[in-house]
Amino acid sequence: MSYIDGFVIAVPTANKQKFIDHAKLGDSVFIDLGATRVVECWGDDVQVGKVTDFGKAVQAKEDETVVFSWIEWPDKETRDAAMKTMFDWMEHPEKADPRMDPEKNPMPFDGKRLIYGGFEPVVEV
Repeated sequence: MSYIDGFVIAVPTANKQKFIDHAKLGDSVFIDLGATRVVECWGDDVQVGKVTDFGKAVQAKEDETVVFSWIEWPDKETRDAAMKTMFDWMEHPEKADPRMDPEKNPMPFDGKRLIYGGFEPVVEV
């Protein structure tokens, strides 16, 4: 069964094209590491909740847009192997894929407010 990594981030609205360019380059690494699909979604109808919502979850400011993204993997084993490769690159940057170099592909958002997690699908229609 597939495995999903999900992400929510606040991106400065003015950085939309920078985000798209960053994602296209960085997401190609996930595909090369075995992901079957990567989807990046720019917030369009993200409601403000009374208790919580996507914006509150990532402390989005008025000049930011919420982005919801996911990576679909064929299985958890493929995902875990890909994550191991990426963490190995953090420890040995000289071996890292250049597409992941923050100097060549800087994040156009505050990575400290990114939330993410791995999810096992329980219903697929």
